[in-house]
Amino acid sequence: MEGQTSWDSYYGDNAHHFKQSTDGNEEAEFDMVSLESFLPNDVLERILSFLPIASLFKAACVCKRWYDVIHSRKAIWAYRAPKKPWYFMFTCNDTAAGYAYDPDLRKWYNLELPCIEKRNWFISSSSGLVCFMDSNTRSRIFVCNPITRNRRKLLEVPGVKFPDYSALAISMDMESNDYDVVVVKTKQVPEDFLQWELSIHIYESQSELWVTLATEVLVGWRGGDEGVICKGILYCLIHCTGVVGNPIRQGLLMYDLAAKSSGALMSASISVPCSLTCGKLMNLNDKLVLVGGIAKLDRPDIIKGIGIWELHQKEWRDVARMPPKYFQGFGEFDDVFASSGSDDLIYIQSYGATALLAYDMSRRQWRWSQKCPVTKRFPLQLFTGFCFLPRPEVAT
Repeated sequence: MEGQTSWDSYYGDNAHHFKQSTDGNEEAEFDMVSLESFLPNDVLERILSFLPIASLFKAACVCKRWYDVIHSRKAIWAYRAPKKPWYFMFTCNDTAAGYAYDPDLRKWYNLELPCIEKRNWFISSSSGLVCFMDSNTRSRIFVCNPITRNRRKLLEVPGVKFPDYSALAISMDMESNDYDVVVVKTKQVPEDFLQWELSIHIYESQSELWVTLATEVLVGWRGGDEGVICKGILYCLIHCTGVVGNPIRQGLLMYDLAAKSSGALMSASISVPCSLTCGKLMNLNDKLVLVGGIAKLDRPDIIKGIGIWELHQKEWRDVARMPPKYFQGFGEFDDVFASSGSDDLIYIQSYGATALLAYDMSRRQWRWSQKCPVTKRFPLQLFTGFCFLPRPEVAT
């Protein structure tokens, strides 16, 4: 397809041997001598570190020495300047096919994700790793690096087998490369719509085991499908199932993973800033950020704007509102849209189109992405996605 770049054309595993021949009857082999052959490894690593990630893997095919340097996962990655998070956009309703967007080069790559089979799986990312959970059985969980396709399948999560709602979150320590995966399960108490059993389970990569941290029956509230880990605290959006007249139907549940809090879960909950649709929690440089659609008072199924908030202590602070010209650029929103963020970048897209908008928290700047190479083919075709940091040195 014109306008796209195949990731496979960059990602090579074989180094090549170059051979030169003379034009006459006699054939001769020459040892090819190049400037790089005189360079020590540390200088070569520094030079290669300036290449874009896609070009870096293509360079690994030049010769065995370059391959070894690039795939050694050593100093070459330490030299690299931090890259902005990429955004992977699912472009098919039934499969996990899609494209990855590089905001530094403003380029799309045809990237095939490992592990995931359908786009409706639960997804969470942290520091170069992405975690996928099967949306049907909730029993298959994978952690992978989408750039190198390195992957690991985790043990089955304990607790109820078929929860009504599940939330998935992953957190990786940049120094130790250890990571934690948390699954929050919610199951309705039989024949009682007001009572919901919520349980929190954590997987630690060091022990390679699951541990159940807490189980509690919530009254008038239930868990949902949105959670994130920020500075060792698990944050989950919860939803009101009680009095209909409650103006704000969502709340934020907090749980200290390190302290393994033993108190009542609802005692550490607060309200969201306003009634929201498509609320999304994000860890942006160890700051908890909430993105959500602000519904019209007379038409709760239609949103009038999109807001961004940051949590300070237990208070929400306004960060930004999407300007009207960008909001209108999506066309009319219904009550669903996708958002995802990492570092200082937040991506927002409508489920009904491939238009992708990014908000830079540090610069307070909105910007459209380069146009995605896929166009909408039929009215019910939906698009969604997630962001991740491109870090080839990270392994599962």
